[in-house]
Amino acid sequence: MLDLKNWYSSKTIWGALISVVASVLHFAGIDLATTDKSQLVDSIANIAGALGGLLAVYGRVTAKAAIKSVG
Repeated sequence: MLDLKNWYSSKTIWGALISVVASVLHFAGIDLATTDKSQLVDSIANIAGALGGLLAVYGRVTAKAAIKSVG
């Protein structure tokens, strides 16, 4: 695998986290349907990507130094 991405952009990571949360909720007496889990993974992955983009823009706007090219 040569492509790199942030951990929060991974549907696998979010799916695993949601599975853990769903297990804890099930233990507490609350059950999530499989379709709910799938939609939740997609929604969280989209939100995480949007937050990452917003954070990048915020970081650039509040940066103290300019970006310059090498060469």
